[in-house]
Amino acid sequence: MQVAYTEAMHSPRPNVFSGPYIDRRTEARKDAAALAAALADPDTQLVPVWRQYSLIRHLPQPQAVLLPGQHTLRAYCEDEAFIYLGEFRGRATFAVELTEPADAQHAAARHTPLAAEAEFADLRALGALLPTDEAGLLAYARGLVYWRSKHRYCGACGSPMRPRDAGHVMTCVAPACGQQSFPRIDPAIIVLITDGERALLGRQASWPAGRFSTLAGFVEPGESLEDAVTREMYEEAGISVTDIRYHSSQPWPFPSSLMLGFTARALNNVIALNDAELEDARWFSRAAVLRGEVGLPPPTSVSFRLIEHWLGDAASASTRA
Repeated sequence: MQVAYTEAMHSPRPNVFSGPYIDRRTEARKDAAALAAALADPDTQLVPVWRQYSLIRHLPQPQAVLLPGQHTLRAYCEDEAFIYLGEFRGRATFAVELTEPADAQHAAARHTPLAAEAEFADLRALGALLPTDEAGLLAYARGLVYWRSKHRYCGACGSPMRPRDAGHVMTCVAPACGQQSFPRIDPAIIVLITDGERALLGRQASWPAGRFSTLAGFVEPGESLEDAVTREMYEEAGISVTDIRYHSSQPWPFPSSLMLGFTARALNNVIALNDAELEDARWFSRAAVLRGEVGLPPPTSVSFRLIEHWLGDAASASTRA
């Protein structure tokens, strides 16, 4: 297997939900006094998350709604409900999950009086439309809130878990146990396979009609990223690959993945849907993609960036010629 690591993109822009959008200030997570002072500071910002939805305002382009630290929601949220994210645009910023009865009181039918002309909306659909730093912040908040929601009880003894370190550690309350859980992400590879002028794209039955995307799969225990690329491409499409090259990565909090983008060259071109995960898979030429003969994945995704990069390679080659 031949593997190479090269410059990720022609464009310096980061993938959606990525980039240096926040100073995480990890050293502050254990400073209880500083955290208490930050929560009491009127300049502090709050990022509410309700049922995995983010608070958005549409004026006229979507923008994140960050609430002031002394917002009335503080009255029904205990301090341990707040997760310190770091400093965003120079101000201390906390995520907070709105749960019952808060959602019934403040967010019925996905609308909320928490802020004027704002509603809780799906970040997956709006990420590419938000300012880059705001998209990253909301993804970060959503990911931590989701992780905490899945670790309310100890996996070792079943006792309740309580947050520590500004919400970045969940600890079992049972003295005889004390099990700790840390935020987890699920690494997944996503790959654009080419055989020269064509790219292999597949689709799942649940997707909108006509949409195809690059092939992807989760990394298994005891497996390198390159091994996962090789295994998944053969399992899903019967294609053996070489020239595996890393492209870029993307946090994907839907619910908790880290997408690791690769390109690879096919060693054969006969498609076999071996594991029935895909409804269809086909080879598409650059011309067919450019003509719009195939529906592409959303521009929020690293899959879209992989395809965009492949199309850009052709344009660059044409310009050099």
